[in-house]
Amino acid sequence: MNDEVLNNKIAVVTGGAKGIGREIVRSLSYLGYDVAFTYNSSKDLALELVNELEENGNRVKAYKVDNTDRSSIKATFNEIFNDFPSIDVLVNNAGVTADAYLMLMPEEKWDKVINTNLSSIYLICKIVLPSMIRSKKGSIINITSVAGVTGIAGQTNYCATKSAIIGFTKSLSKEVAAKGIRVNAVAPGYIKTDMLAKVNEKMRDEFTKQVPLKRLGEPKEIANVVSFLASNDSSYITGQTLVVDGGLVS
Repeated sequence: MNDEVLNNKIAVVTGGAKGIGREIVRSLSYLGYDVAFTYNSSKDLALELVNELEENGNRVKAYKVDNTDRSSIKATFNEIFNDFPSIDVLVNNAGVTADAYLMLMPEEKWDKVINTNLSSIYLICKIVLPSMIRSKKGSIINITSVAGVTGIAGQTNYCATKSAIIGFTKSLSKEVAAKGIRVNAVAPGYIKTDMLAKVNEKMRDEFTKQVPLKRLGEPKEIANVVSFLASNDSSYITGQTLVVDGGLVS
């Protein structure tokens, strides 16, 4: 990256306690951002990450939020804005799965995934954008998935959200570009996270065989792309979805 000065630049990462989000928090913090990140149930992991990064002299804070509850989101971002004057980078990473074939999918599973993965992004962007508009700059990065491009049987709810995030990203980028705000998405493929760890070893081997690079991705490899999109090195990129999948989708 270039010699961009990051003094007092602030990034917010949702779902930052584990997996890809954890590496995004680390990456942005090491680059010099002050980082606020949210978590839901992983309090111990969140506090561990705060302690780790604060030892390196970085300002990092964790906030508990329920991304299915709009009042919880609003209250949490009120806290963040009380602690930080503005937001330069927003990474919408929080996401869940609740798999079932459509004919067997309870409404509760549908609603949980839609609200966590998609509706929360609508509300969070709406809350954060006024600050970015006042600053006449900002970078929003939405984490989608190759599942939103290809579709996966048994994941109609998850794939619907990830596909919608791509369209959301393209549309919002056109709305705010004149304000100096960029909006992009990152679509990971098969990445070594807790979500993939739930899959049995035989299926993980099958996934690996499908990838032209013949390996699963590392969370750090997604974080590197997010850091690029957050930086001035990507200053002429907006409305794009960067696929990071080892060549799986071509």
